[in-house]
Amino acid sequence: MRRRPGPSVRLKLTLSYAAFLAVAGGLLLAVVWVYLLRYVPDNSQGLLGISPNRYLLIRTFAPPAAIAMAALLVFGLVGGWFLAGRMLAPLAQITEAARRAGSGSLSHRIRMEGRQDEFRELSDTFDTMLGQLESHVAEQQRFAANASHELRTPLAISRTLLDVARKDPTRDRDELIERLHEVNTRAIDLTEALLLLSRGERSTFTRESVDLSLLTEEAAETLLPLAEGRRITLAVTGTAARTSGSAELLLRMVTNLVQNAVVHNLPTDGMVTVHTEARGDTSVLRVENTGRRLPPELVATLTEPFQRGTERVRTDEHAGAGLGLAIVHSIVRAHAGTLDLVARPAGGLLVTVRLPGTGPGAAV
Repeated sequence: MRRRPGPSVRLKLTLSYAAFLAVAGGLLLAVVWVYLLRYVPDNSQGLLGISPNRYLLIRTFAPPAAIAMAALLVFGLVGGWFLAGRMLAPLAQITEAARRAGSGSLSHRIRMEGRQDEFRELSDTFDTMLGQLESHVAEQQRFAANASHELRTPLAISRTLLDVARKDPTRDRDELIERLHEVNTRAIDLTEALLLLSRGERSTFTRESVDLSLLTEEAAETLLPLAEGRRITLAVTGTAARTSGSAELLLRMVTNLVQNAVVHNLPTDGMVTVHTEARGDTSVLRVENTGRRLPPELVATLTEPFQRGTERVRTDEHAGAGLGLAIVHSIVRAHAGTLDLVARPAGGLLVTVRLPGTGPGAAV
């Protein structure tokens, strides 16, 4: 947006400072003038016919007063100019940092020295914002690179299968169609997961009252055949835990957590426990599963997009794209909640989701 040029803030402050001094000086002179002339007669005769009168005082007092006012105005302009420049120097640093950020340089930091004041507070806030922007941009770039790689893989496989079929007409067509179907299904699932992840990060959804306990029962019922096929005991416990948000996104969050707990369990005879409860103004969902021991450094990266637990047991039919916990994290964040992942000492993972509650006594 183009604007007409105007006076700088430094000039405005200078003129304001000078005007304040001029007004204050004028008022002081006016008060002295009024009170001084109040006790001086208009025309009086004293010793030798000479005595102070208003005429003499005006001729004597007016020129020095005018000189004093002019000097005060000059002092106000000069002093105000330097004082305004000194006061606005931190703002110039912030402006330069903003220009660098606008040109794409997010690594610059102001790091303004000195005691805490409004400018230092603004500087620290700006540095924090730059750090968050740099982190988000790096995350988006890494996500875009990983997404491109993940989407390129099924497309490359499809092209290879078609090339083989074209060069070898005797190849089994049913087998080719089945493999193409599997590859395309994987690509579609990945695309839908990416769209869901993007939707969760935008936080543009209609909010309604949702009971997490009902969502856990629905997710457990859907995933029970998968758990039984892997000989995993799936248990759902707890009480009602109401929150406000998107029922669809929260159901996907619960489903991803339960499926993740089932798939990354022991090969057989494992255990998955899903528990919900309301704690004051917070609704809590806890998903715990048995499995192999996970190093803390691996647990810390599981919510990153396309991050797969390399030491966790996976099967071909549930290879996934590494977006399950990333989607959970984005949904929890969009609902102003927290997500905690802790490796169980005996093996497996404990995931705790805390969301703002809407039950009795909860802050609405």
